[in-house]
Amino acid sequence: MAATGITGVNVSIALCNALPGTIPAATKHKVLHLLAFSGYPKVRRIIFIIILLMYLLCILGNVLVGIIVCLTPRLHTPMYFFLGNLTILDIVYVSVILPKLLVITITGDTGISYPGCITQIFFYVFSIGTEFFLLTSMAYDRYVAICIPLHYNVIMNRRTCVILAILCCTIGTFNSLMYALLISQLLFPISSAINHFFCHMKSVIRISCNDSTRIGILITVDGIVLGFVTFILILTSYMYIISTILKIHTSTGRLKAFSSCSSHIIIVVLFCLTSLTLNMKPEMESSQEQDKILSMVYIAVVPMLNPLVYSLRNKDVLKAINEVISKIKNKVCAN
Repeated sequence: MAATGITGVNVSIALCNALPGTIPAATKHKVLHLLAFSGYPKVRRIIFIIILLMYLLCILGNVLVGIIVCLTPRLHTPMYFFLGNLTILDIVYVSVILPKLLVITITGDTGISYPGCITQIFFYVFSIGTEFFLLTSMAYDRYVAICIPLHYNVIMNRRTCVILAILCCTIGTFNSLMYALLISQLLFPISSAINHFFCHMKSVIRISCNDSTRIGILITVDGIVLGFVTFILILTSYMYIISTILKIHTSTGRLKAFSSCSSHIIIVVLFCLTSLTLNMKPEMESSQEQDKILSMVYIAVVPMLNPLVYSLRNKDVLKAINEVISKIKNKVCAN
């Protein structure tokens, strides 16, 4: 199986040519194989523990932040509205990818059904695309709050926030449906091994029997249009934000303004740069192991860090957490 993942396209083509009559039926009901980190059997348990800890921290952290935002009335602002959407999104897409990776790591069973693979692709593309637009919306929110604060309540009203959130999800949904439908039309050889820890689009089309050049070009163009455009919008927002912050006369005012968007900057840099780098660079045999590590950064590490960064660097969230803990303690003591 490892050999199949390493030899890549040549083996796929050979198998397609060898068994042309059985491919269509096999594709519908076949089981694909995710090689994941099978090249490191000696540290399999360590990898399992690390992934499990990241998954639990991600779920617990995002659930905690989501609950805190819902229970604290003063956090019912546009910034925390988008943060709440971000926590839900992170929970969804790590839950689609990491549990399967945990099963593969601990049991060695690399099989994933064809519908399961398409499902992973759908939620992966949906989550990545929607997160880009959510981060852009959050950058716009910070721009309005810092650069034109007198009009903040008028511009960033509840209706605007809901429309932006729906727009983010709608674009993400249509984009993911496009990829899921395109890749579902591909045919695969009887023995199909994907040299990745989830059904990453480039790794999947790489083993298909079809000419997937157009899909590869589409991925690149889509990355440029959606990824880079949103990233440039975020950078533009922060250029105006930084310019406005530097004009503030007091150091206390500058620090307060910068602290309100520093958490967002950290997440943008980690998420955007790693995801854009992986999805835009050409697929090469020699870099596949490095690609897995890079994928792990924005699939597991960034969602795990999101609640930590937004909580530890945000006094409002920390204060809200302390208030909730105090209420729980008081109820326990009263009982």
